[in-house]
Amino acid sequence: MTQTSEFSVAYEGSELRGDHFEGAVSNNALYLHGAGTSTRHGHHLLRSALQRHGVGTSCFDCIGHGETGGELAHSSVASRTRQAQAVLAARRLHEPLTVFGVSMGAYNAIRLTQQHRVDALVLMVPGIYTPAAYEVPFGPDFSSIIRRERSWADSDAWDILSRFEGSLLVLAAEHDSVIPLEIPQRLVASAVRARSSVLHVVEGAEHNRMWSLLAEQAVRFEETLALVLRSIGGQPYA
Repeated sequence: MTQTSEFSVAYEGSELRGDHFEGAVSNNALYLHGAGTSTRHGHHLLRSALQRHGVGTSCFDCIGHGETGGELAHSSVASRTRQAQAVLAARRLHEPLTVFGVSMGAYNAIRLTQQHRVDALVLMVPGIYTPAAYEVPFGPDFSSIIRRERSWADSDAWDILSRFEGSLLVLAAEHDSVIPLEIPQRLVASAVRARSSVLHVVEGAEHNRMWSLLAEQAVRFEETLALVLRSIGGQPYA
């Protein structure tokens, strides 16, 4: 029987709502969702599969999303990193951590390696940002910065990852209309000190349709899950 518990973490006048999928083997993984209409509930396929293999994950709705609610204008990419740190502290997740990051959450995951010991990073359809956008509240000014041609090219993500010594897995979507393939390729190339650094392009997948697509073909789902488990030090098959 799977065990799931909900939690709430106070953060600057808000209550970050989240849940924990309890793992029989490990429970030090933080899972960060993306931007737009994303919430933690959109990631149950992978989280449930990880749980079946003993890997527990904690995930929360960032400010402006899901059950946490609130105004996006009261948040920023930097605030999302600080929200993640607040959850890490409140949940007392022990280090070294495993951090999953989806879309914008991938950049937050990379940023977390600057202040926390992270043993494994799993970045999915990763969004990367220029430092000029980091502290800017979500809204017109933020959008104007990131919509500039190749605004991500001067991101500090490349330099941060060049010092990362854990395991890196980047999952890209073949038909991603949001994230150019150059970004996941460069992320992997930047991780020169990583224990392992792997890029896997999921054929047929789109930015918002990767695991749901894989779930339609059990063999492909299990093969991709095995990549994830190997990267985070789990067992490919229970």
